[in-house]
Amino acid sequence: MTTFTCYSMVVKGWGFRVDTWNIDSLTGRAGELVEVLAERRMDVACVQETRWRGSGCRFFGGIGKRYKLFWMGSKAKSHSVGIFVAEKWVDSVVSVESHSERVLVLKMVLGDCLLNVFTVYAPHSRKPDEEKERFWNEVFYLVSCIPQHEMVLFAGDMNGHIGSSNVGYDGTHGGFGYGSRNADGSRILEFADGLNLSQAGNICGWSGEKYS
Repeated sequence: MTTFTCYSMVVKGWGFRVDTWNIDSLTGRAGELVEVLAERRMDVACVQETRWRGSGCRFFGGIGKRYKLFWMGSKAKSHSVGIFVAEKWVDSVVSVESHSERVLVLKMVLGDCLLNVFTVYAPHSRKPDEEKERFWNEVFYLVSCIPQHEMVLFAGDMNGHIGSSNVGYDGTHGGFGYGSRNADGSRILEFADGLNLSQAGNICGWSGEKYS
């Protein structure tokens, strides 16, 4: 299992823990992953490259450690994304929208807030620039359509390297990266900056004000 990022936030008194994994095939691993999520007390986990076909939802885990998985796949068993939700939050889910095998959006209620959780799998570096531009334009549009009073968590494998420098993106980039930024990393930062999102590892967030 790769690309693990844990992100904790407080939403008007609610402690909420989110992580994201590029799972590189969920087949035979769902039980193992749920055990880890329960041990780390995660509320939501976004997964990419599940390599599952079709779409659906089902529970995994034992009593007191159950998570419900919502997933969207493709006929070719490539890409594919999903979101695990801890059982205590399942009744708070109000909608799940599958926009493609690369983008899934789950809306849930936290107290008096509405939280939109995106799990995404961006085209990797060897894909044509046109495909990358289509992906980032699509998710930019989807996030921009969310009302200002609702919260956004944008998580996943974004297939870019943002580097250590935050020059030009100091309100978005926390300055804790490493190495040099590549072209795909610039796309990530431009996307986040254009939507007033702040970066936390592989997760971007917005709640009317920037936070990380």
